Amino acid sequence: MTAGPLRILAGQRPRLSAEGLLLVVLGLYVLGLCLWPLLRLLALVFDGGLAGGVGLLAQVWTSPAARVATLNTLDAALWATVLSVALGGGMALLVGLSDLRGRVALVFLLILPLLIPPQVSALAWMSLIGPQSLLWAMPGLETLRPARNPLLGRGGVILVMGVEHAPMVFLALRAGLRALPGDLIDAARAAGSRPLGAVRRVVLPLMWPPLAAGAALAFVSAIGNFGVPALLGIPGRFPVLSTLIYQRLSGFGPSALPDVAALALILAVMAAAGIALQTLALRRFAVATDRTGGGHRGFLLGRARWPVSVAVWALMTVIAILPLAALVAAALVPSVGVRLTAQTATLANLIHVVADLGVTRRAFANSLTLAGLAAGLTMAAAVPLAWLMARGSRAARMLNLGADAPYVLPGIVLSIAFILAFLPPLPGLGISLYNTLWILLLAYLARFFALALRPVAAALTQLDPALEEAARNAGARPLRRLFTIVLPMIAPAVGAGAILVFLGAFSELTVSALLWSRGNETLGVVVFSLYDEGRTTMAAAVSVWVLLVVLGLAGAVTLLARRQPEGVLPWQP
Repeated sequence: MTAGPLRILAGQRPRLSAEGLLLVVLGLYVLGLCLWPLLRLLALVFDGGLAGGVGLLAQVWTSPAARVATLNTLDAALWATVLSVALGGGMALLVGLSDLRGRVALVFLLILPLLIPPQVSALAWMSLIGPQSLLWAMPGLETLRPARNPLLGRGGVILVMGVEHAPMVFLALRAGLRALPGDLIDAARAAGSRPLGAVRRVVLPLMWPPLAAGAALAFVSAIGNFGVPALLGIPGRFPVLSTLIYQRLSGFGPSALPDVAALALILAVMAAAGIALQTLALRRFAVATDRTGGGHRGFLLGRARWPVSVAVWALMTVIAILPLAALVAAALVPSVGVRLTAQTATLANLIHVVADLGVTRRAFANSLTLAGLAAGLTMAAAVPLAWLMARGSRAARMLNLGADAPYVLPGIVLSIAFILAFLPPLPGLGISLYNTLWILLLAYLARFFALALRPVAAALTQLDPALEEAARNAGARPLRRLFTIVLPMIAPAVGAGAILVFLGAFSELTVSALLWSRGNETLGVVVFSLYDEGRTTMAAAVSVWVLLVVLGLAGAVTLLARRQPEGVLPWQP
């Protein structure tokens, strides 16, 4: 008879192993933060049963405002995805298949919109194209100065979201190009194919799966984007589902929860459809290839290298550098309508928002606290979960799937789910987390957990298991092996993941827009609120401070890139 049954017969409870205890704690994290709020959303919509839920969805969707917002959401997301595929896909082919000059710097510039918060990107583009922009003071462009900002409305939403989500397509396609067998391109060269012909007949047919994956990510991100439609769509009278949900809940409060929950579920279904199309495309277009022949060497541009490089750098300057320069210029003028010159330039706005504006100081403190806690706590959970996944735990892999849901779904859907989950008093405590800073922290812990997992999981897949195996043979227990052997070796990846989570949480708006309360403002909310009040120069000044922090942290994590395994940093060469 084994020791386990003997303990049971003797009245002793079987002891839970260290790994089992870890799984229990991680299960509570994933179930309590990542899945339970989403289940509360479903429970509210289908409170009257399946027929009642379908009836509520039909009633909400057939209202003119919801129908227009739904069609606008699909319209803007589809066209923004087309722009993202054209920009991100074209750049991936040029960077991955040619000897273009300055490729490392170009990659960082193309990834830059992914690091900048959507509301800051929208404000930067408005500063670049607006009537007071220095752009219209250039020779030959003075007569083209618009009376009203042309980005307000459908066209501006599509343009800014298309540029902002292009890095997702770029990263997905570049990953596929890196795995492209070199023998195929060499064979096409030997057969006399020109570079464009080889790309069309050999490369592109094999790149449909990663291209479809990138396009699906761009589409889902565009559907759930709130910052860009809020700044450009609301004043431009171009409502989408995310802004409609925000306006209804802000206007009617908790009494509107059933309707906005139904709208959020419609938005979630649209995002799920995008992911389903991605999965279908991956299965339909996947092609088995032999990748043992080494990487490809690409194509030499020859005499076209300089003209192509100049054209690409000009494009990257327009979409990555000029908007940020225009944002800085907007923060350096004393008031809206004043053109930046040597005489009008002032640092007063930048000083005022941090020295005199109480809401900004409070928002900086709140955002730093929330981002720091989110980075530390998500990494504390991500390391053991990724380690258990690497050891082949089926339960850990199931938890990983659950952790992906809050990151894949639109942020506005997650915020509604958290309101439903934490508006009632907590059982046994009798307190509600609604209108507190804690609900923001819990939402961030759910939202960014998957982001924390990715760099750690990538590092563990490339870790030599021999050291841990040697420690196990020497009698070291699992947790001791994790903290003394594994963790020191993946510490750079853990640091990089923490910075990536901090970057995402520091100026987050989509989740915070519905969860913030007076005294618990975040930087993303402050930028949006200042702009909504017409204080554009103040909003630009706060955005510049946010930009400095984001770029500083991106630079810090880039310095760690030499110690990172491949795939940890998205802009890693």
